[in-house]
Amino acid sequence: MATNGPNPYRGGVTTSADSSVSTGVLGANVGEDLYVPPFPGQLVPVGETELFVRTAGHKVERGDTESEVAVYIHGLGGSSTNWTELMELLSPDVYGIAMDLPGFGQSPPPHQGDYKLTAHADIVAHLIRDQVGNRPVHIFGNSMGGATAVQLAARHPMLVKSMTLVSPALPELMPRSSNIHMPLTAIPGVGERLMRRMMKRDVEWRVNMSMSICYADMSRIDPRRMADQVAEARERDKLAHTADASLLTLRALISTYLDYSQGSPWKLARGIKVPVLLIYGRDDKLVNARAAFRATREFPNARVMVVPDSGHVTQMEHPRLTAQAWRELVESVNR
Repeated sequence: MATNGPNPYRGGVTTSADSSVSTGVLGANVGEDLYVPPFPGQLVPVGETELFVRTAGHKVERGDTESEVAVYIHGLGGSSTNWTELMELLSPDVYGIAMDLPGFGQSPPPHQGDYKLTAHADIVAHLIRDQVGNRPVHIFGNSMGGATAVQLAARHPMLVKSMTLVSPALPELMPRSSNIHMPLTAIPGVGERLMRRMMKRDVEWRVNMSMSICYADMSRIDPRRMADQVAEARERDKLAHTADASLLTLRALISTYLDYSQGSPWKLARGIKVPVLLIYGRDDKLVNARAAFRATREFPNARVMVVPDSGHVTQMEHPRLTAQAWRELVESVNR
């Protein structure tokens, strides 16, 4: 993955078509059966709350400081199952830990109802320390999970070995027609009405709509994955806090877009020294791929890749490509 400049991680934006990462990989994704059933999980105590956690690969004990660990943070409205295929592909390399953030998936709401990204980052840090000790791990974050990862790296730098951010939801003040519903939903009163209207729609319709927004090509979705998503949505509909979790987290995310303090996301990015891989989808309807250019300026040690035929969830749409890009990042660090 070519970059420019003296720093091996900082520099220009590459595309998968121009990068060695795509050789024999991107084509292998199209039409290939990559379905992996969701990993089993369980509720584990984390501080004053619980998180539903799924794992993949050989378990790493708290005293083991040599084995590699990866922690996966999903996006707004998502869950730990958004990482299933990537976790499986990377399981020979790392012990993977994916959680449902508080209020999402099968995790209960957060203690005292705090849905701020800083609170999400702190609970992830608590989980890491509980599961594998006070040691650095590889962080993966998608969308809002990417924004949470930035907070994690800023607040708990000793826990982060590298970061891979897939379409991170970092501040951009010019909404497009394809994502204008996000700031509108964040408006008090309006959001509640829109959410009630949405929850009245059929589950299959809602899941199909969500996937059509997140994917560049819906034909890449295995029917079994779609069935899993529908089943998960049905279970989440039974929980009284589901709508509030999405709405309050969205408002917390939007508030970071209006933050001009030293704690604003892009300013925090400048202080993150670990290697960072940023992956954007050129056909992303939610995060503008043009943010890739700003990312090269703000993250000191960043590699940035734009995938031409991918949407908002490249780790789901092109899991092999994502896995290979991460491996190349790690190999370059270890040289």
